[in-house]
Amino acid sequence: MVTVLIAEDDLMIADMTKEILVRKGYLVCGIARTVAEAVVLGRLHKPDLAVIDLRLADGGLGTDIVAQLGSADKVGVLYATGNTGHVALTAADGEACLSKPFRSSDLLRSLEIVAGMVATGTASRPFPPGFQLLAATNTASRGGSHG
Repeated sequence: MVTVLIAEDDLMIADMTKEILVRKGYLVCGIARTVAEAVVLGRLHKPDLAVIDLRLADGGLGTDIVAQLGSADKVGVLYATGNTGHVALTAADGEACLSKPFRSSDLLRSLEIVAGMVATGTASRPFPPGFQLLAATNTASRGGSHG
């Protein structure tokens, strides 16, 4: 069974996401509202996938979760956010991003794509509406994220 961590500070969205995933057969190891909670859950449960909001309750960014968990235990990361234009995400931060609001079918398809990317290194089409792959990091660029 595939284990998923949810990092989302809006409890309605978090509960809806959990319900969608559980109905589809995923095991949700927990819902975190802050970066610190997500890191604890991630280290404890070692999930296969994570659905992460960019802006969390403690003012932290979802990208901090990925940075703190490190690459030892590879987690497939799908960012779900309404702030796609405000933060510069790269493949170092995760695999993909899905714009809010999203349909349940789009969330499930996005997670399938991310799981495939972790397993094979390639993203299988079709992509759902609002889905985008995170670009590879450009080492020549020294620009940071603005947001």
